[in-house]
Amino acid sequence: MKPKQILNAAGAILSLALVFSPLATHAQAQGTRSIWNIPSAQYPMVDDQGRATFKLTAPNAHSVQVTIHKTTYEMTRATDSVWTLTTPALPKGFHYYFMTIDGVKTIDPNSQTFFAYSREAGGLEIPEGSEGDYYRPQRGIAHGQLRTIEYYATSSGTWRTAIVYTPAGYDQSGNHRYPVLYLQHGMGEDHTGWTRQGMMQHIVDNLTAAGTATPMIVVMESGDINVPKKEKEHFVEITKYGTSFYRTFIADLIPMIDSTFRTIPDRDHRAMAGLSWGGHQALDIVVPHLDMFAYIGLFSGAVYGLDVHKNYGGIMSDAKTFNSKLRCFFIGYGTDENVGQTKLRKELDDNGIHYTPFISQGTAHEWLTWRRCLKEFLPLIFKSK
Repeated sequence: MKPKQILNAAGAILSLALVFSPLATHAQAQGTRSIWNIPSAQYPMVDDQGRATFKLTAPNAHSVQVTIHKTTYEMTRATDSVWTLTTPALPKGFHYYFMTIDGVKTIDPNSQTFFAYSREAGGLEIPEGSEGDYYRPQRGIAHGQLRTIEYYATSSGTWRTAIVYTPAGYDQSGNHRYPVLYLQHGMGEDHTGWTRQGMMQHIVDNLTAAGTATPMIVVMESGDINVPKKEKEHFVEITKYGTSFYRTFIADLIPMIDSTFRTIPDRDHRAMAGLSWGGHQALDIVVPHLDMFAYIGLFSGAVYGLDVHKNYGGIMSDAKTFNSKLRCFFIGYGTDENVGQTKLRKELDDNGIHYTPFISQGTAHEWLTWRRCLKEFLPLIFKSK
């Protein structure tokens, strides 16, 4: 990039902070502000047709774009300083997005930031309506708590962080013990994904209050799957991403959780689920450790290359034994994606392996699919025999 372009881009980025000034935000489009805007920002704004309007003050910029998932939209200069864009109708649910100013990829300062694609990103929510109430906080019910735990992993010689959800009334429940769900994020994300993009705490609260989910502890840790850009080009060939997490998970994380919280430390009260590559990790951890887990959930699980006859020592080829070990094998995904589930389900069917399918209608490889998967999975686990 030439020096002049760098100066222009830097000036544009500095001017982003003015985007919610009266000049930038006197309402021209109708709608409501995105729920993920910072408190002082009116834009992005979402209308009732699912279109998003962005405004940006960047007087020195020559080109400004907004990229939502894999689609890039050109912003237009509405005044000498203000750039604007109204997108076509977007799918319902949560979307990551970036802005690019004169070739410099950056984050819209109007948005809260989320860790995705191994970097910070903006976030936009296209509301579902009342059908999305299951992942929204509700009044009049008891709510659990989120706790951030730092612990030392002896196996790796590093300090690590986990987010732990404790159910409503945990601190007042005396000696009562709880089952544990270990819940993993996807490639390029981190341990904050499920509590922010996924809204898992509200999903668990609402289902528990309705009596359809068992009160439980939920643990979210980093799966060590922040992928360098150059390696993403060979994604399908990679089978070892995040394997550094496996030893830590078994040797350090589970013992720390069992010694810190009032868990029921046996296989019948321990589950693991994950989205995308986190689902791949769940399969890699649970299947070789069926003495420790009785439930597994794959939410758009990246299961490329799985051979039920050869992987995991061939344990999945013995359907009778495998079925007797797992009390729930959940496979969920969206109608508009395929990261190996179709092939996996055929192999499981052909080999007589039992599983519970769920297909999210009209969704792809995205957080709305995974919110729905969690909603369907929770009522299936930790139920009495």
